[in-house]
Amino acid sequence: MTDLAARSNRTAGKGLALIRIIVGCWFAKAIFTKLALAGGFFPLPFASDRWIETMPKIIAKQMAENPIAPYKAFVEGTVLPNAPLFANLTALGETVAGTFLVLGLFTGVGSLAALLLVLNYGMASWHMSPASQGFHWTLFAVMIGLWVGRAGMTWGLDGVLADRKPGWWGSRRPWS
Repeated sequence: MTDLAARSNRTAGKGLALIRIIVGCWFAKAIFTKLALAGGFFPLPFASDRWIETMPKIIAKQMAENPIAPYKAFVEGTVLPNAPLFANLTALGETVAGTFLVLGLFTGVGSLAALLLVLNYGMASWHMSPASQGFHWTLFAVMIGLWVGRAGMTWGLDGVLADRKPGWWGSRRPWS
């Protein structure tokens, strides 16, 4: 590999890592906005009462004119009647996805969890505004890029683990 190609790979890895960390912070904000906090600071592994009360209101508004009939039927027939369960799932899902992405640990799992969340959020709100459509399509594409690009290998714990246990964790760089 030429010096220019090696430098380009390092630069691309850093750019992907930066995107991973920024998007991870966006998801990780759920730690403080959706999880219950002990003593006002320490996050507990379940949704806050505030999120359990707020989530069904947001979803009901999104479903009022949602044109995706099967998705609307699922949300109104399954999600809304079980709002506390789904409030906990979304809070924990965003926390796990965000934490994994920020740390670059199990980045594939984190990006796939985020992809599932983004897909559902997008189907719930895409009809509300063109901005919502663009945001969710962009985030969807970013999640695929983070997953395919093994974004945790640069500035992440995935890379540290790959260096320590190369046979177990997989190759350090799949393209080299």
